Amino acid sequence: MRWLVTGGTGMLAQDLRRELAGQDATFLGHAELDVTDLESVIAAVKDHDVVVNAAAYTRVDDAETDVETATAVNATGAENLAIAAERFAAKLIQVSTDYVFDGTATTPYPEDAPVSPVSVYGRTKAEGERLALAAHPTGTLVLRTAWLYGAGGDNFVAAMLRLAGRLDTVPVLTDQLGQPTWTVDLARQIVTAVDADVAPGIYHATNSGSTSRFDFAREIYQLAGLDPDRIVPAEGDQFKRPAPRPAYSVLGHVAWGGTNVAPMRPWEEALAAARAAGAF
Repeated sequence: MRWLVTGGTGMLAQDLRRELAGQDATFLGHAELDVTDLESVIAAVKDHDVVVNAAAYTRVDDAETDVETATAVNATGAENLAIAAERFAAKLIQVSTDYVFDGTATTPYPEDAPVSPVSVYGRTKAEGERLALAAHPTGTLVLRTAWLYGAGGDNFVAAMLRLAGRLDTVPVLTDQLGQPTWTVDLARQIVTAVDADVAPGIYHATNSGSTSRFDFAREIYQLAGLDPDRIVPAEGDQFKRPAPRPAYSVLGHVAWGGTNVAPMRPWEEALAAARAAGAF
């Protein structure tokens, strides 16, 4: 099986590289492949069996004013990869996000919940889902994930540890709930889903359970040997940012029940494993 991974220098791609060691896998960063250029995408996808689209415009706040670029990468790029994958009968894994929802729910979002993004980033990712599924309905898996952290990039875990070196106490939001997800577990879920020939459609690929940013930060400090009481509570109005964040980002995992692939393990187990593996 021949794999192509876009966004090939990113945090998720680095863990996919390890998961796919020994397999025929090509990793292309933006310098090697501009996903907004259809002809380049078609040439890159040719002769591959699986395409993982890990390329994305993820600067959530910048997207509010850089709408054209965010749309080109997150929406048009996804559509281009789906068009190419359909042409060559390849499977497409479209990595998406909890930001396609507005965060007003109080119970986990099911996979078939109507999308209702509240930011430009969320809208462009939702459009990418729609376009990819429309262009290649028989071969596209949309995997929504959230709160990613890993050894290969900047993320909430890394930020909390940086702040520990600068501040005596670190204010963290208590009113954002979600699912911290280790990129190693997401990479494994992608490979497992492909190997199991999971049917096309939408799946939620987050570590299970849920927590607040505040309790997540406390657990990071506990595992890192730092005093968790250095994390102090804050609320959203203390951190005004250009793009609104979903207050509730907990995703349900019902769709995996129709496959022979299990949902991902609890976030606490994944975080402890990440610490043991030296990811932070």
